[in-house]
Amino acid sequence: MNTVYFSAQFHSSASDPYACPESSVEVAFAGRSNAGKSSAINTLTRQGKLARTSKTPGRTQLINHFSIGDDRFLVDLPGYGYAQVSKDRQKQWQVAMTQYLISRDSLRGLVLVMDIRHPLTDSDWQLIELQQRGHTDLHIVLTKADKLSRNQVARTLSKVQSALSEADIDATLQDFSALKKSGIDDVHAVLDSWLFDKPLS
Repeated sequence: MNTVYFSAQFHSSASDPYACPESSVEVAFAGRSNAGKSSAINTLTRQGKLARTSKTPGRTQLINHFSIGDDRFLVDLPGYGYAQVSKDRQKQWQVAMTQYLISRDSLRGLVLVMDIRHPLTDSDWQLIELQQRGHTDLHIVLTKADKLSRNQVARTLSKVQSALSEADIDATLQDFSALKKSGIDDVHAVLDSWLFDKPLS
């Protein structure tokens, strides 16, 4: 099933959720502007330039749809939490994300990308709160796991899971490294379950 993601193609961009294309089902990726979201999407699709990456955080300003066929999409949402973005821009982002996460009927799940060294920031919690107001499932991917030792990764996963449980947030959780190509199969399994109703093993 993984090969379907390798055929992903850019479809369209929209600044307004209501201008997004019609779809039967889609999965969105969100994360802080420097969390490695675009790199994760490119790694999962084996396409180095599908999602825009930059040394300057905050380059993803639009809702970008990538087609994987049969009216199914992967969606790259605008990055958030970057200090140099204006207050007006932050407010526009919040309005757009609220509309998208709550009213997008075809949205099946949200993959929330966080830097494993800085998980669950205030901005991350803000997005989780928006996600909880909608009807989607939540999968959290802790990127840049290659920056920590295995013990540090395990401890961070445990701390994040505990924080989510205390907040009564139902979510699945994993570590990931675009550099080491680790965690790819786990994300693909979640995508398969959301996009193609394939049971998680």
